[in-house]
Amino acid sequence: QVHLVESGGGLVQAGGSLRLSCTASGRTFTNSLMVMGWFRQTPGNEREFVATFASNGASAYYLDSLEGRFSISRDNAQNTAYLQMDSLKPEDTAVYFCAARRRYGAGWSEVQDYEYWGQGTQVTVSS
Repeated sequence: QVHLVESGGGLVQAGGSLRLSCTASGRTFTNSLMVMGWFRQTPGNEREFVATFASNGASAYYLDSLEGRFSISRDNAQNTAYLQMDSLKPEDTAVYFCAARRRYGAGWSEVQDYEYWGQGTQVTVSS
């Protein structure tokens, strides 16, 4: 079993920055087998892909509409992934979820591609 815990959400003004963290634990989690990613969800809407690493670890994928404002990174020694969010906009307000998928699974941008999920952290951007 893999356990994911997010932190770093909060309230920020438009144009500000936040950094989310997600730490994985559990016997079956190893960075060689699992890849972490981020999703977000607003009330009444489906969970939306935000960012993840490519299976080869050499690059990352992002939601197109983010226009380069977000950046995903990781610290393998700490089993932790980060989501740096800059130039935040009110439309970025959502609950952000960390997730983990099998490294060589079929996909990377859909909810069903991910096997484990964190509890979510609220990000609120005021105008």
